[in-house]
Amino acid sequence: MALLEIKNLHAEIDGKKILNGLDLTIERGKVHAIMGPNGSGKSTLAYVLAGKPDYTVTEGEILFDGESILDLAPDERAAKGMFLAFQYPLEIPGVATMNFLRTALNSQRKKRGEGELSTPEFLKRVRETAAKLNINPDMLKRAVNVGFSGGEKKRNEVLQMALLEPRIAVLDETDSGLDIDALKIVADGVNRLRSPDRGFVVITHYQRLLDYIVPDVVHVLSKGRIVKTGGKELAHELEANGYAEFQAEAAE
Repeated sequence: MALLEIKNLHAEIDGKKILNGLDLTIERGKVHAIMGPNGSGKSTLAYVLAGKPDYTVTEGEILFDGESILDLAPDERAAKGMFLAFQYPLEIPGVATMNFLRTALNSQRKKRGEGELSTPEFLKRVRETAAKLNINPDMLKRAVNVGFSGGEKKRNEVLQMALLEPRIAVLDETDSGLDIDALKIVADGVNRLRSPDRGFVVITHYQRLLDYIVPDVVHVLSKGRIVKTGGKELAHELEANGYAEFQAEAAE
């Protein structure tokens, strides 16, 4: 059984159709890259998977381990193992990073019927995880993302992902605004989290991210549906030739 199956998905926001019969299957242990031009529906797909309000699914289904998640709230999807890394992580003034991480982790554990971590257990886990990801402990003493550089925000998200141990992680254009050094740091963190039981959906407009997070499968999204699927070489083809031919196919 596939980890995630999306079948004939149609979705809209404010009455505007964005996804138009999208089909996609994500297997365990695989990194799937989704590429496409601006306005093709990449971020909409990420938001619909996470259950973001305002996005309405009008047709189709999303099966997570064979179970429909369309009626589940975002926190319920997260507890089942869905994680979304945002294109532009929000700053949360007044909320300490450590409090944020502990609340998120224990909230998910509670929903799964697991015991909450004690303060010593949590601190030990955060310190060990941060060390593996080469994250400066001083960053954990600040408010969530406040005053962080773009690279620090993305590194903070990788730390969240590592602590929450999702079964499927969706990275929505995580390379936006990053220089090469920051990109390598984020990619290294993601690569450390690759495992036989975890799937990744890496959404990107550019091929350069895929030099560092090498995908198993590449999909082209155009006008709200997948129009081509191939291996990692497809990303290089897109970089060289652009999306024009796929936009024409999607319009037919």
